[in-house]
Amino acid sequence: MPLPPLARSGPRRRTLLASLAGAALLTGCSDAEGGADGGSGAPAAAQEKRLRTQAARESADLLGQYDRAVSARPALAERLNPLRAEVERHLKAFGGARRPSGAAAPPGGKSAAAPASEKDILKALSVAEQRLSDRRMSALVDAPGELARLLASVAAAGAGHAYLLSEDGRK
Repeated sequence: MPLPPLARSGPRRRTLLASLAGAALLTGCSDAEGGADGGSGAPAAAQEKRLRTQAARESADLLGQYDRAVSARPALAERLNPLRAEVERHLKAFGGARRPSGAAAPPGGKSAAAPASEKDILKALSVAEQRLSDRRMSALVDAPGELARLLASVAAAGAGHAYLLSEDGRK
């Protein structure tokens, strides 16, 4: 009577090869962010600076929208101030500075006048937050490690703001 085949102990060859390939890929990614060769450091730093500047500008614009909304409808201040404060923290995290009130133009070249009703203001802010969140998620592809994590975190917060604002608008 033949003996049953022995069960292998330990990892299989395919598992080892896949692990090695994954490790090589991760090593390659970390070297591209400015490894010891120094050849790719300057372009990566310039790209990071460009992405940070863009993110700070967009946060400043969004902060201006919150300021205009609260100016147009002071009754919304209690609801909007916590979200506005987070947007201001995002601006600082990207290395941006607070612009004077009213200095930021709304995206899309629309007029600076806030929509008339509270519901319209909340909807406009929700749309602005969601669009910015989507742009930041798209920017993750080009962002180096730490900035990518920051963009992802701020994009998630923006999506949360959009949801909260749209829920407020439905009430």
